[in-house]
Amino acid sequence: MPPPLPSAVSASASAASSPFFLRSPPPLPNPPRSSRPLKRHSTSCLSLVVARASASGAAETETVFFDGGAHYGDLVANLVLGLTLLWLPLTLAAVSRALLLRYRFTSRRVTVISGLSGDDRTDFPYSSVSDVVVVPRFIGEWGDIVITLRDGTKVDLRSVPRFREVADYCRKMAAAEGGLGSR
Repeated sequence: MPPPLPSAVSASASAASSPFFLRSPPPLPNPPRSSRPLKRHSTSCLSLVVARASASGAAETETVFFDGGAHYGDLVANLVLGLTLLWLPLTLAAVSRALLLRYRFTSRRVTVISGLSGDDRTDFPYSSVSDVVVVPRFIGEWGDIVITLRDGTKVDLRSVPRFREVADYCRKMAAAEGGLGSR
């Protein structure tokens, strides 16, 4: 006759005392929660302020003038025209611009953020801007801004909403920092 099988309770007890038995770590305590609720700002908010620590230790403020992606009208127009097979490559480009591209104009710099996770980031100060040209699209609802830097690099910002206002701000800030027109 075979020996009796151990019960499930005794098997789990022996496994718990075994050095090879892996137990889950104890749960971590809950982190302290702030009493203030999170504030969410819209992307077109003009009064966002970014704090930046300077070398002297005093906090300087960087005001965000424009923070947003490509104009939604560019996406809609290209989706409608994408129904034709001829326009399909341009539709795919408009969809990728709408999903992957962000522009930020602050009081100190221009930032272009792209990529799935936003890892590809290009920043340049207004002092490096030598020329700003606008190209209106779709009866002036949105447009492209071409910024030429001092080293000859051209940065093409496509489908920018309020492009005239943003380009005027860029020109004004570049002129204030001595970048516009001086080569």
